[in-house]
Amino acid sequence: MAEHTSSSITIDASPAQVMAVIADFARYPEWTGEVKEAEVLSTDAEGRAEKVRLLLDAGAIKDDHTLSYSWKGQDEVSWTLHKSQMLRQLDGSYRLAPLDGGRSTEVTYQLTVDVKIPMLGMIKRKAEKVIIDRALAGLKKRVESGA
Repeated sequence: MAEHTSSSITIDASPAQVMAVIADFARYPEWTGEVKEAEVLSTDAEGRAEKVRLLLDAGAIKDDHTLSYSWKGQDEVSWTLHKSQMLRQLDGSYRLAPLDGGRSTEVTYQLTVDVKIPMLGMIKRKAEKVIIDRALAGLKKRVESGA
């Protein structure tokens, strides 16, 4: 099984408010440092994204790829790599847990990245950590600002 990196953050908003920002792919370039473009290619019966094309620039990892999304209830979304130029694997998830009676949310982001070019595992884990930390900080700022 591939190694993964995960981290959590507490956001002062309900899980529904947090998930609304996570599910709004068109606005990812506004709050994620790495996603430069996002385009929903297909949706499920509930209107949630199933396939999303993302243009990513995460320093050591730059790629134009498509992810397949799977929604588990209202509090979890996971994705797997569908198509990529540079990546062999980009699997991850956001899991939301209500805190303080639902007034705040613990968000856990898990990510596994593997590239087609040779790269030390230590460098891949560092890239995963940078992506996760920036995404969680950006998500917190975006949700709490009410934008």
